[in-house]
Amino acid sequence: MWLYLVAFVGLYYLLRWYRERQVVSHLQDKYVFITGCDSGFGNLLARQLDARGLRVLAACLTEKGAEELRGQTSDRLETVTLDVTKMESIAAATQWVKEHVGDRGLWGLVNNAGVIKPVTLCEWLNMEDSMNILKVNLIGVIQVTLSVLPLVRRARGRIVNVSSILGRVAFFAGVYCISKYGVEAFSDILRRELQHFGVKISIVEPGYFRTGMTNLTRSLEEMKQSWKEAPKHIKETYGQQYFDAFYNIIKEGLLGCSTNLNLVTDCMEHALTSVYPRTRYSAGWDAKFFFIPVSYLPTSLADYILTRSWPKPAQAV
Repeated sequence: MWLYLVAFVGLYYLLRWYRERQVVSHLQDKYVFITGCDSGFGNLLARQLDARGLRVLAACLTEKGAEELRGQTSDRLETVTLDVTKMESIAAATQWVKEHVGDRGLWGLVNNAGVIKPVTLCEWLNMEDSMNILKVNLIGVIQVTLSVLPLVRRARGRIVNVSSILGRVAFFAGVYCISKYGVEAFSDILRRELQHFGVKISIVEPGYFRTGMTNLTRSLEEMKQSWKEAPKHIKETYGQQYFDAFYNIIKEGLLGCSTNLNLVTDCMEHALTSVYPRTRYSAGWDAKFFFIPVSYLPTSLADYILTRSWPKPAQAV
C-alpha cells in the first residue's frame, strides 16, 4: 500500500517537473511590465529578464532609480516613472506601455511595488500610514492591473502578483497583512474571470527577505517613531516593557531575513516563461517549511505557535 502511494506521489512530481520545464517560445519578442523596480525584487527581476533577452518595461518610483537600472542593463530595457497611488501616473504609464507593445500586446505584468512601514501593532498605526499601505499594496495593484489588462488579454499573457507569506498567515504588521490578503483574493477572482481568455495569473508569496522594505535601521526607527506618536492611553495599555520586548522580536526577525533574492525572482521568471506556470509560488525556506504548514493547522494551535514568544501587555487581564 505505502509503496504504491510513494510511487504515485513520485510519478506526480516527475510529471510536474517535466511540464514546468517547458519554456514559452519567442521570449525575445515578449514585453514584460514590472512595477517597483528601484530596488529589491523588482530591480533584480528586471535585470534577470533583460539578461534572458526579454523586452523589459521597468517602472520606477524615482528617476534616480530608473537611471541606475538603465546603467546596469542592455539597451532593450526601457524605464518609466510610476506612482501606483496616483491614477494620472498609472494612466500615463499605461499609455507609454501601449505605445511600446503595439498590436502584439503585453505578455507579462508583474505587480511588485509594495511598502510595509512601519512594522507595528494595529493600535499603534496612524490612519495615514494605514491608508498608504493599502493604496500601494492593494489599490495600486488593482488599478495598474485593470489599466493594462486589455493589453495582457490581447497577448494572452501573464499577470504575476507579489503577495507575501503574510497573505497566508497573518500575525503581525496588521494592515500589511490585510493588503496582501486582498492581493490573494484579487488574484483568485481575476484568475477565474479570465480563464476563457488564455490569461494566466500567478501569486508569489515570499517569506522574509532582506530588501529595501526590510532595511533594519529604517524599520526599527520607524517602529520607534510609531510608538513615540502613539496616544498616551495606548502606551499605558501596553507599557514600555512590552514595546521593548516586541522591538527585540522584530529586530531578531529582520536580522534573520534571507539575502538570496533569486529565490523570489526565479519564481517570477518561471511564472512568466514556463508554458505551465504555477498558480502559487512559495519562496524561501521559512515560507515552505514553517508558514505554509502552520496555515493548515487548527486555528488555536497556529495561534499558540505564532504568539507563544510575545510579551504580555501591562494592562493584560
